[in-house]
Amino acid sequence: MLGPVAVAALHREQPLPALRATEGSEDPVAVLCRLFALGARVAARELDRALPRTGASGLLALRLVARHRSGSDLVAACDLRPYATEQERWWVVSDRSEMATGGPLPTDHVLGIGGASTTLSSWTPRPRVERALDIGTGSGVQVLHLAGHAAYLVATDLSERALRFARFTLDLNGVDADLRPGSLLDPVADEQFDLVVSNPPFVITPRDPDVPVYEYRDGGQAGDALVAGLVRDLAAHLRPGGIGQLLANWELGPQEAWTDHVGAWFDGIGLDAWVVQREVQDVADYAETWIRDGGHQPGTADFDAMYAAWLDDFAHRGVERLGFGVVTVQRPLTRRESWTDLMDVRTPVASPMGPAVLAGLRARTWLAEHDDDALLDTAWQVAPDVTEERIGVPGGDDPQVIQVRQGDGLRRTVRLDTLGAGLVGACDGELTARQLCAGLAVLTEQEPGTIHTAVLPTLRNLVRDGLLR
Repeated sequence: MLGPVAVAALHREQPLPALRATEGSEDPVAVLCRLFALGARVAARELDRALPRTGASGLLALRLVARHRSGSDLVAACDLRPYATEQERWWVVSDRSEMATGGPLPTDHVLGIGGASTTLSSWTPRPRVERALDIGTGSGVQVLHLAGHAAYLVATDLSERALRFARFTLDLNGVDADLRPGSLLDPVADEQFDLVVSNPPFVITPRDPDVPVYEYRDGGQAGDALVAGLVRDLAAHLRPGGIGQLLANWELGPQEAWTDHVGAWFDGIGLDAWVVQREVQDVADYAETWIRDGGHQPGTADFDAMYAAWLDDFAHRGVERLGFGVVTVQRPLTRRESWTDLMDVRTPVASPMGPAVLAGLRARTWLAEHDDDALLDTAWQVAPDVTEERIGVPGGDDPQVIQVRQGDGLRRTVRLDTLGAGLVGACDGELTARQLCAGLAVLTEQEPGTIHTAVLPTLRNLVRDGLLR
């Protein structure tokens, strides 16, 4: 109803085009959009027409709206909006955004549907499980997703106010869950789960009186200690084969490799770990992002004071840049060495990513449990989303570059040498990799063992991320 221009403006936190698109319209969608999403005043008679069964009086009784100080019009008391996937349609209730309130957020703000929550829901694998846990549930968005494939749901949050919003959201959608107050894993001290998801309070905030601490994003610990601790603590709460999925920030000093910093989180905890770094920001960009997230605008005294506090904190602790990514952990189902895979992927990926994450976990686990002989003795097949590109100079006989490109999942592009291209081109699920290598040995007049040594790293790489299955 708003149109692409107004919707794009809303994503930039600019409501004016949407307000103009809805102004004067009696369409119920326009009225409710103005009320709940845009923070505008709406006359009671407009709501009576838009919601003939509930009416303005019903919204007041439900405390979804309040009377404007003018006395005649009504304003939203919360953010109420539809939320959907291709399979499901829900309603989510949360606090109003700073765009709707026209000012900075209170520190007990309960977040609704945001970029982090949609990222987590997209990346979460969704096998059918018996027990699932959402840590830091907020308004309950992740629980809505989990309800489709988990028999028993538990959600925790330090904020009692957030749990009330979550209860309202879940009741509106007919979802039953065990909501428990407390910090992170404290409310489930002796319990284990098949799937744990978390959009934790990962934002790295200076411990400074000039910087407000928002409950939904600040964990009250210095640096990335909260997320590192949560990762370690998850080991005791995952059943064998259980999966944990969470978002994280990490801070990095000059010349510090992110793989060293994040990789240390998993030392000795016995969990498989797959981390995909999605973004890197310098300290100034990071500070600006999260100050604006709280509704503070550049050019104001509050903004400048917080900006200075953030930069001082990073300088004092030697932080040069900050990474953001998706952390997936898995408790091994059998007694074996755990594996760790740390990847930097900042290009667009498939949405949803959950199916690719689940397939990637299974592929990496298979590789960890099988040796080179098993890899060679398997008949692999090129995945249906994979295409091949050959790049050469005009008029040339042979390509200078051969690469395969993944259309789904991480959308990886892998450059191949001549042997790798020959192997992949013949992977149709009929012959084993060992048999294909024997053919390559004849064609190139090399020993089969030499071919094995040359192609095994490429073979593992392509199997790991699903280009070969």
